[in-house]
Amino acid sequence: MRRIPAGASAAPCRKASPVLAFFLGALMFVAGCGTTAQCPVTPPPLASEPPAALGAWRVEHLPGEAGATLAVLARPERTVPARFRVIVVPGSGCAGMGPLAERYFAGLLHAPVLVLHKPGVDPFARTAPGDCARSFVQQDRHSTWLAHARAALQADALAQQQRGSAPLPQVLVGISEGAELLPGLAPHVPRLAGLVLLAASGLDPRDAGALQAQRLGAAADWEALGAKVGGSLPDSTVVQGRSLGYWRDLWHWPVARPLLDSPWPVLQVWGSDDALVPAAAYGQFASQVQPSQQRGAGHAPAAWCARRIEGADHGLQRPALPGQDAMDGVQLAWAWLEQWARAPHAGICAPMER
Repeated sequence: MRRIPAGASAAPCRKASPVLAFFLGALMFVAGCGTTAQCPVTPPPLASEPPAALGAWRVEHLPGEAGATLAVLARPERTVPARFRVIVVPGSGCAGMGPLAERYFAGLLHAPVLVLHKPGVDPFARTAPGDCARSFVQQDRHSTWLAHARAALQADALAQQQRGSAPLPQVLVGISEGAELLPGLAPHVPRLAGLVLLAASGLDPRDAGALQAQRLGAAADWEALGAKVGGSLPDSTVVQGRSLGYWRDLWHWPVARPLLDSPWPVLQVWGSDDALVPAAAYGQFASQVQPSQQRGAGHAPAAWCARRIEGADHGLQRPALPGQDAMDGVQLAWAWLEQWARAPHAGICAPMER
């Protein structure tokens, strides 16, 4: 399953049973950390004050639903001219992207970047998933997050218009669990050029979770969780470190069909050694993609393209091995976007086809 963002590594969460620990993982969320030996499982908490190394990044706030506020990280383009804009929906958990933003998005040179965070999440927090506040656990579910993110993107679009910002094409990026929100957010992003899925299979989360459970020999535990999802316990009940409300949303959350039916091209990047999303999940989604979507109909740009990075983990990091160089798949994805932005009419998939 994909319950942690790219850049993280898997480890048991003390609030989940050992056999189902993959549901939560460990949100180390540090770019380039491939093992628990390289990064602490529970990093020390950071103060909410932005560190001096924030560089060009700044913290802004956008309105969510019903008076909620979302903290976002924003950065202008690193190199002029600005050719496109990137909006990012991170993965699960209550850690922020602030500690790694400068490095993680380094390859986006000609793109202003906006990174959303769930309500109540400090962009500079490194909170482990087992330490998320009870209030966060109770409000964390796909439907709530989607409503807040939609409101934030609508406010962002209005602010861009009022500032008279140049009408750049925009790309919506979903990291791991964040990709499951993209179909619902896409209609609210003006001048949307395409969707990018990083370490996300494209399947409905229930289907991806079932495949992961089978891979780990935890099919019975997955079925037991499903029984509780369909039971009469209240949504507030915490099961496997999440509320039943979270699991109930996940159990019925559509992703594959909305992605395949969407009018926007989809670029997908994943690692062959992903410990949280089985190769079978990526393969099952790929089997649903029509040949016309892969190659493009006639002279139209391809509507879907995928690249598997051999030896890369869930964070798209491939360590150096004998006869094999290290690779940062996240930066490779940004390089493809930069190439596309120089010749956008060829389509967002064109750089991957070369």
